[in-house]
Parts: sequence; structure tokens; C-alpha cells
Amino acid sequence: MSALILIVEDEPQLAEILDAYARQEGYRTERAADGHTALSLFRAASPDLILLDVMLPGVSGLDVLRNVRQAGKTPVIMVTARAEEIDQIVGLELGADDYVVKPFRPREVMARVKAVLRRTAPTTGDLNLPLRVGPLEVDRRAVTVRVNGELLNLTPAEFRLLTHLAEAPGRAFTREELLSAALPDSDALERVVDAHLASVRRKLESAHAPNLLHTVRGVGYRLEAGN
Repeated sequence: MSALILIVEDEPQLAEILDAYARQEGYRTERAADGHTALSLFRAASPDLILLDVMLPGVSGLDVLRNVRQAGKTPVIMVTARAEEIDQIVGLELGADDYVVKPFRPREVMARVKAVLRRTAPTTGDLNLPLRVGPLEVDRRAVTVRVNGELLNLTPAEFRLLTHLAEAPGRAFTREELLSAALPDSDALERVVDAHLASVRRKLESAHAPNLLHTVRGVGYRLEAGN
């Protein structure tokens, strides 16, 4: 069965256009014009991906995103009319997988949808073997991370960044490399990597693993067990 896309957009004409392009690409669609309806459809329909406008009547898009992230790891692409850097960073720090800025070309949005669905799809083969770095275990098949056996609640982008670091423990990665690994089809800013990994560091510290994620001054980050 084709992927189900939940389109959350309060501009009727734009919602119609996105709906038409999504269906032309073979996706099934549901639509919501406000945050309350979006959350109801999210719970009832279990979409495979959400196209989520930031500015919505009632419940804002960022509040919708918070609720979606509390419920699970459904991929979310934020749609915003505001290109300010802080909005992009905050949206991604909350757990968005990508964002597009209005005005945009619908085909560009569909390309982002395909890219996000592709990189969040379950993997097969040898990639399913768990990665272990000290007390950290990354299960790429189940899309889970555990520290000393306890589940760590990560957003999809945080999971991809941590997985990339865990694939080469001890190696220092630049922000550009990490951005390419986590959001290869996005035009997100490199500072977004700092926002994501600051969140990962807080979660690791809460799980009593404060010495796993290291900042490499002038370079980027590395994952390594020990002090």
C-alpha cells in the first residue's frame, strides 16, 4: 500500500495543490486545516509522513509537532513562510525531519517527501546488526537506541546523527558531514547539527552516559566511550 501523507495547511488553494501533487506521485492523502484536526487525524489515520504548516489557527504547527514527537517518530516536514534562521533551528530541534520555505515549487516539496520517506524506511541486511559504543547500543532495524539497556527517546534526525557517529567511533566528523548524513536532501543550516546534538548530549547525560559525545573544537563531533 502506498504511503499516507497528512497535509496540514490552512490555505485551501495551497492544500489543494499539495494534495493533487501527492496523489499524482501515488501517495494517499488526508488533509487538515487547523492544529486540532491535524492531531485528530494523526491519531486516527497513523500517516507515514506529515507536511505541517507552522502558522495554523488554534494549535500552532510547532505545538502539533511536539505532540507528534511525544507519540512517536512519524516523519515531519515543516512548511513555513518565515525564513528566519531561528525558526528553522527550533523546528528541527523539536524533531522535524526537514523544512521548506514558502513560496516553494510543489515538485520540490514532493522531492523532499520522497527523500524523507526513503531515509526513514526500515533497512535490511547487515545494516541490521546493532552498533555498540561503550554502554550505547544502536539498533538500526528497530530504530532504537539504548544506554545500559534503557531506551533513549530520540527524534528521527537525532537517531540518524547518532547512528552515523556510532558507525565510526573515535572519528571526528565535521558539521557538514553530519548534516549530509542526517539531512542529505535538505538545505538546512550547519548550526542545526549543533541544536540536534545538544539535545542528544542532554539525553545521554540523563541516561548517565555523559562522556560518549565529544565536541572536537574547530572540527565537529565524535562518539567515543571513555573520558
